[in-house]
Amino acid sequence: MPHSRMSEAPQARPPSNGKPPWEAKRPPRGRGLLRRLMTLLIVAGLIALVVQAMRPRPIEVEVGVVKPGPLTVFVSEEGKTRIRNRYIVAAPVGGSMQRVSLKPGDAVKAGETILTRIEPSMAPLLDTRSKAQAQARVDAATASRSRAQEALEMARTGLKYAQSNWDRIKTNTDKGTISETDRDTFEREAEMKSREVRASEFALQVADFELVQTKAALLQLEKPSESGAVIELKAPVNGLVLRVQQESATIIAPGAPILEIGDPTDLEIEAEILSRDAVNIQPDAEVTIEQWGGAPAPGRVRRIEPAAFTKVSALGVEEQRVLVLSDFKEQTPALKALGDRYRVEVRVAVWKSNETLLVPAGALFRVGSEWKTFLFNSGKAKTVTVEAGRTDGKLTQVLSGLEEGDEVLLHPPDSVADGSEVVKR
Repeated sequence: MPHSRMSEAPQARPPSNGKPPWEAKRPPRGRGLLRRLMTLLIVAGLIALVVQAMRPRPIEVEVGVVKPGPLTVFVSEEGKTRIRNRYIVAAPVGGSMQRVSLKPGDAVKAGETILTRIEPSMAPLLDTRSKAQAQARVDAATASRSRAQEALEMARTGLKYAQSNWDRIKTNTDKGTISETDRDTFEREAEMKSREVRASEFALQVADFELVQTKAALLQLEKPSESGAVIELKAPVNGLVLRVQQESATIIAPGAPILEIGDPTDLEIEAEILSRDAVNIQPDAEVTIEQWGGAPAPGRVRRIEPAAFTKVSALGVEEQRVLVLSDFKEQTPALKALGDRYRVEVRVAVWKSNETLLVPAGALFRVGSEWKTFLFNSGKAKTVTVEAGRTDGKLTQVLSGLEEGDEVLLHPPDSVADGSEVVKR
């Protein structure tokens, strides 16, 4: 039987390097180790980024420096201007008054400008009592004029003495012989005496006017036959008409107010200060007049009235207030625009120090009954207790707790605590 020859499948030959096939396909051992190392580095970098992102960052803050300097504490309050010397013209006698043609703002001249005329409405009763009363008013007006004359002479004597002192000090130019404060005091004294003379002259003019009016009233009683006599009411002083209280023609009684006259260039400022603040105000204290429509103007306190009064605030709280009167240091052209009863805001100095240790007020905060601040200490915030003194709202006096040159955090946010990392903005 013939032998059939079967074909045999070819067998895989081993690789020439003598390794099995599965070993031949593996990558080299060095390349696998490098890939593992790169993977570990990437994972470690990601972990480091996550940790860095979760780590709290330093808080940006503003820093102020504790340093010495001058400090003046003010009390701010609303005030209003008013004419220093005003005069209300009243009817000297009863009768039929003619219409007042003047308007507020019109200028009047003493002894020349006729304000109004008063005619007798009926024949006056000629009796002993009326004549005695009229004569008494004339005598009282004469005495008032004599008193005003004496007051004027006293004011002129005081002005002469004050002016002599100021002239002597003004010509003394040697350095160190007198302080600047004393020079200002002598100059201010001369200015105040000059204003007193002006006020005394004003009072004498008023007294003369009243004497003329009372004599006219007596003459009307002594000569009742002159029923057609007319009393001309003239301006007692130079100035402007401030207010007309009785404009229409009417039957007027003796002593009834007709109009008000004053000099608007002679202004003072009145402010109603709380009594607890007024006790710290001294005469000649510095005053800054603001919010009047121009640049802040300097002034000085002239008088603190001794009696307080009760005023109800906008919140319904009863307050005790005191009138504080101040004068402008100088009458600038811009201040001439001010008139009577204009609103202003006054800042009166109640305490002053030429040099004291100061910290910005925005660096202090209250914790219970204590003042504290954050001290900038090598990139970290450190809580410090401070004993604070006077403040003007911007700077505060430091009595203890801080030293000159210390850096403190201004308006620190709520996220800042003791030991927090901070960085200067």
